[in-house]
Order: sequence, then C-alpha cells, then structure tokens
Amino acid sequence: MLIEELLEDAVGKGASDIHISSDLPPVFRIDGKLVRTDLEPLTSDNVETLLFPILNNEQRRRLEQDWELDLSYGIKGIGRFRVNIYKNKGTYAAAFRTINTEVPSFDALGLPPIVKKITEKPRGLILVTGPTGSGKSTTLASMIDHINSTRNEHILTIEDPIEFIHTSKKSVVHQRELGQDTRSFANALKSALREDPDIILVGELRDLETIGLAITAAETGHLVMGTLHTSSASQTIDRIIDVFPEAQQQQIRIQLSSSLCAVFSQTLLPKLNEDGEKKGRVMAQEIMVVTSALGNLIREGKTSQMYSTIQTGAQHGMQTLETALANLYRQKLITAEDALAKSSRPEELRTVSYTHLTLPTKLEV
Repeated sequence: MLIEELLEDAVGKGASDIHISSDLPPVFRIDGKLVRTDLEPLTSDNVETLLFPILNNEQRRRLEQDWELDLSYGIKGIGRFRVNIYKNKGTYAAAFRTINTEVPSFDALGLPPIVKKITEKPRGLILVTGPTGSGKSTTLASMIDHINSTRNEHILTIEDPIEFIHTSKKSVVHQRELGQDTRSFANALKSALREDPDIILVGELRDLETIGLAITAAETGHLVMGTLHTSSASQTIDRIIDVFPEAQQQQIRIQLSSSLCAVFSQTLLPKLNEDGEKKGRVMAQEIMVVTSALGNLIREGKTSQMYSTIQTGAQHGMQTLETALANLYRQKLITAEDALAKSSRPEELRTVSYTHLTLPTKLEV
C-alpha cells in the first residue's frame, strides 16, 4: 500500500488523525475515537516504505539527526496533513493530522459573536489555548480568514508547519514555516518587526524569548495571535508569567495587563446528532475578555480571582467553560457525562445547567 492510498482511505472515512507504527495496522481517529483498520500489522520496513518517499533530502537528514521531524504534506485531490515522524522502540512511527483545505467560518465552528469582535481589534494580544487536538489552529485560521476577507492589512504567519493555506484577498498574506522559511519562532518574530506587518500569527508561544517578543509586538501597535497548551484563562496567565525569571515577572504582568485582549480556552466534545448518536465533535470555549478589572487582577498577580470575574462578565461576552458546556447540554448537542468529564468544576456545572444562560446579542468590549 502507498501512503497516498492510506491517506485517501482515512479522509474518506472522516479520520482526523492517522497513526502509523510497526507491529500494528494503521490506526485512524474518527470522531475522537481510535479505530484500527483491517490491514495487516506493519513491519518496520513497511513503515519506512510508507514514510520515506514523502521526505526531501534535507528532511531525511534532519530526521536521521534528531530522530523526530515535523512537516506538512499535501496530496492533490485528497488534502493536506500535518505530520510528525518520531522513533518508537528503535523504529520509526508517524502521526498524520488531516487539515481542512477550506477555512471554516465563525458560524461553522459555532464561535460566539465576541470572537469576531475581538478579531476586529487593531492591536493587542489574542491567545487561543487548549490541549492538543482541540481545534486551536482551526479557530486561528478562521480569525485570520475573517481579517483577510474584510480588512486591508499585511498578515504574517509563523507556523510549524503551515496548516491552512491563505491566499491574499483584501489583505496581503505571507506564511512562513519553521524549518523551511525560518529556523525558529523567535528569529521569525524578530524579523517580522522589520517586515511592516499589521497582524502577526505565532503558531505556538513555546519559550521565554518568543513570548517576550510577542508581548512587545502587541505593545508596539500590532495585532498578535498565538496559542498555548493551557486549559483555562488563569492557567494561561500563570504559564506566561512563570516562564520568566522572578525578577522580570512583575514587569511582564504590567505589560500583559495592558496588551492582552482576550483568551479563548477551548476543548472538543463528541457531538450528538438528532438520533442521539455521537457523530462529529463540537467546541466549548471559556472566554476571557480583558477589562480594566481583569487587567488589575493580572497586574496584581491575583489569577485565582479571574474565574469569578469571568462568571459575572456576560455583558462583555465572557463565559466560563461550565456555562458553555451547560448551553451545549441544554441544546442536546452533548451528553451530561461528556460535559462533566470536560469540566474541572463539576459542581459549578451542575448549578449552571439548571439556569437559562445565553450570551447577550449586544456586547460591550
């Protein structure tokens, strides 16, 4: 079997991920669940035969040197994939993530109006957070596409690897890929400030230097978007502050309190169809919009008080994850069990589930 045939089969079955390793048949993730294919278990030679043809000479050299490699891969007529190749018990293995060729709209993703409103800000820092596979890249792509379709801006993205391809519409879009167009997020960000950007997307805020440069870019008149692997707004603030040495932390709190616009912390859950069967997935978001009150909490290091401020911030478009889960449950889009499994505050979820909560149509930002 060729890799093209395997990936075509995966896309046809609606798989979001494809896992390839020796001693197992290829495994697909469909609607969040791992499903083994009916193929024979692969040998290490089979795995190399599948994977090595998609690599160029430089990628092959880096894989043999580092024993792991990130890349993007596209097949005409089938789709694009984000690929990670790695070593597993001395042999190669890989995970392929399918990437939609069309960027979904805000409505298709079920994003509330405040996401569009925040995207229309001229400057500041917007963070989309969540665990791996929670749709962060898709949300950011939708935000970038909205700007590209409605505003005359220079958009610069720095990604590892490039997932969604953005063609220039009203905006001019340049996309740079780690390992192909730049050696690091930090190098690309330093260079970006000399490339006349209006919007900068940083695929992942991985380290102190990248985070510091992103905050500086947001302070100096750019709209900066990025992702972190955190599950809540308060955890996101703590993670950013903790990256820096103690002597710098108060200064970073001050900078963050004035530059941060919003944190969207999201997760995906199995979606119920009209027959009560689980098919597809649906997004739930905690939304924190930085008001003067929340800016003060960030500056004073009182992240533990953020949740209660988010609870009472519906007029600004804010919602807790528990409110989002309760709304999805009331719409019969998720089960109570799945909602409780995703919540870190099950008692709060049980409370709001019995209250009619909807976001206002008119938002104050």
